Amino acid sequence: MQTATRLLLAIFLWAGLAAAASAAPAVPPAAAVGSAIADVLNAPERLPLPLERIRPALIAHYIRDQGPVYWVGTGRMTPFLQRLADAADDGLNPSDYPLDALIELRDTIDPADAENAALAELFFTAFYVNYATDLKIGRLTPQKVDPKNFRNRKTVDVLAIMTGFAAQPEPDDFLDSFESQNPHYQALKKMLSLYRAMGETVDWDTIAMGDNIQPGASDPRIPDIRERLMLTGDHPGGDDEGEVYDSATVLAVRSFQLRNGLESKGVIGKQTILALNVPPADRARQVMLNMERWRWMPEDLGDHHYMVNLASFELNEVQDHDIIDRMDVVVGAVANQTPEFSDELEYVEINPTWTVPYSIATSEMLPKLRRNPSAYASDFEVFMNGKLTSWSGINWNAYGKGKFPFTFRQKPGPKNALGKVKFMLPNPYNIYLHDTPAKDKFLATTRAFSHGCIRLSRPMDLAYHLVGDIAGWSKQKIDAAFASGKTTRVRLPENIPVHLIYATAFEGDGGSIEFRPDIYGRDRKLDAALGGRPAS
Repeated sequence: MQTATRLLLAIFLWAGLAAAASAAPAVPPAAAVGSAIADVLNAPERLPLPLERIRPALIAHYIRDQGPVYWVGTGRMTPFLQRLADAADDGLNPSDYPLDALIELRDTIDPADAENAALAELFFTAFYVNYATDLKIGRLTPQKVDPKNFRNRKTVDVLAIMTGFAAQPEPDDFLDSFESQNPHYQALKKMLSLYRAMGETVDWDTIAMGDNIQPGASDPRIPDIRERLMLTGDHPGGDDEGEVYDSATVLAVRSFQLRNGLESKGVIGKQTILALNVPPADRARQVMLNMERWRWMPEDLGDHHYMVNLASFELNEVQDHDIIDRMDVVVGAVANQTPEFSDELEYVEINPTWTVPYSIATSEMLPKLRRNPSAYASDFEVFMNGKLTSWSGINWNAYGKGKFPFTFRQKPGPKNALGKVKFMLPNPYNIYLHDTPAKDKFLATTRAFSHGCIRLSRPMDLAYHLVGDIAGWSKQKIDAAFASGKTTRVRLPENIPVHLIYATAFEGDGGSIEFRPDIYGRDRKLDAALGGRPAS
């Protein structure tokens, strides 16, 4: 059979159109297989896509570097096929890989036909590289999933994968090395296993909606709620108070509410019932989506870094994998979503000015100026074509979006939108961390109110930590800088990594499993991009 015909056969098999055989036959000698591989790769015909897209690396490995035959006749095919069948354990989708076609390739190797064996070797290598890549960097390009995700698609060295597995007798062990060792990812993988197992073994009947249940009240739904809380790990079990909403169940409800980003007052309302009704398979899917996001993240987050979780409205300071400080934050409203990216904190600005973004100037401030030309004169400076000018004499009705040569800059002071301090990680998206005079927003459970930047609940604590502990300023010097009312920039001795993430499933305190609502709809977008198939 000629090479072109062999390739058509390979395409046929890869498409999964052939039935799997039951037993693996004997195989041709490795030398003959190696020679046939060279014939296939050197042929002028275009190879099927799984091979063509990595053809240069295949040529380099098998021909230039004389890499050994890794799959044919070594017993390694079957363990890899099992890994593909169990892809859901890795947070991947088994249907993304042509399992049946690869089984067919394995089981139809002819000891008298080296070319057939060569095709099997090449296809197994191609999909091994595919699987390792999916584990390492994820299946999707972040910004194609969501335009507010500014993480660049990472790359892998395909040839290095081939070189590495040639020296590794166990394909499973080598694949494990491609998984992120980040503790956030590893915690999610454990969560995934738990919720997949729960989905396969536990009946998850729907708890009925109804009136709010107050502590101490009786309600026929309480036994079902109590049982559900035992399954989620929030209720320890023990004495059964029947339909009475007893104190032990109140504590369990509050624990569940905290873990799910709900108002934790112990009152069982609509949102709590909805969260209790989310089936384990859906939670497993949510975990899998978050594992994909972690594959997009930098391998090294930094020994000392800040992590802002937009979905949980929290900033964490991390030192050597330990969270050493937590702080509530306000993030962008749904209409002004805070993007995801990583950058570095470079300096702190005491008594900052605020340069108003064009969108706010034209959409929010301009209408007020048309009604009252001096509405902002006491707190803001106005620049026309970059030059400081006077508020008087400007006919605001003559300007609008597309014709607006003005820039507004708010002076330092108690009304300044950035408060007393801002923390700069210069980036193309104009996102930074800052103080705010609107302290009441931190009382809300869902804190998505800003125009995109991140407001801090304890900005002064962070300022004293960065400027004092890290930059070496005395408290007296810092206090004097704030009291002066003048803008003072303090550059940090070393930049500190800052990561803005969107984690709707993560490990909480003491190993607790935490979930958050999909406030920006990014889980929904990612789920659709991955095909919307269940993790189980």
